[in-house]
Amino acid sequence: AARDPGSRAKIAVKSNDRRIDPVGACVGMRGARVQAVSGELGGERVDIVLWDDNPAQFVINAMAPAEVASIVVDEDAHTMDIAVAADNLAQAIGKSGQNVRLASQLSGWTLNVMTVDDFNEKNEAETNRLLNLFITSLDIDEDFASVLVDEGFSSLEEVAYVPVAEFLEIEGMDEDIVEELRGRARAYLTTKALADEESLESAEPDESLLGLEGMDRHLAYVLASRGVTSLEELAEQGIDDLAGIEELDEQQAGDLIMKARNICWFSE
Repeated sequence: AARDPGSRAKIAVKSNDRRIDPVGACVGMRGARVQAVSGELGGERVDIVLWDDNPAQFVINAMAPAEVASIVVDEDAHTMDIAVAADNLAQAIGKSGQNVRLASQLSGWTLNVMTVDDFNEKNEAETNRLLNLFITSLDIDEDFASVLVDEGFSSLEEVAYVPVAEFLEIEGMDEDIVEELRGRARAYLTTKALADEESLESAEPDESLLGLEGMDRHLAYVLASRGVTSLEELAEQGIDDLAGIEELDEQQAGDLIMKARNICWFSE
């Protein structure tokens, strides 16, 4: 269950008996059961959500009454991008973000709601990023890179370490091609790791960054290696700007950015 006490709640239900409709059983005849519960809670609106062991389907259910047009799951970041029609965006987000916030709490996933156009634009940008990454890092042509993207490869690490057997399921792949491709990916990752280590050693964070509440010394040096060496520079960042830093999740990044902004922008 996820609640905004006194205002709205979302409750996930399931039944071990296939003959029983769990949502209907909880709602009751003409909504009598759920209305009785709502009355006991001072008029708090209660949404009954059908639980599903597929996280994407569960999120689609939890976003009701909004209709989800498309959804993309990022298991590594534990986030989902949700596309809705433009005229359905306000309902999907809810008043003060209530609908998406409760759906996020109920599912345990970070949810990013956007219009279908923005969703498609973001996916196109991500596809182009991956194409450029594979073309430049692996020294392959665009057609070959497109095959990798279409087959679901989203990082050089996957190219380097996915089992050979999975590669061989792709039409046109043989063991020689796979080994050459994996070798190029591993060589690039090794070179990049050495360059990152040298950059990290040479970067020097400002004392103001080192002293920020919630900041540890290692993280400060990681940020400095990415050009963020002071509180002022951290305050100017967005969460997306800090994406890819293993030491930071979205929540931590947002907290640190807001602390820096409070000090740099809002303190007297």
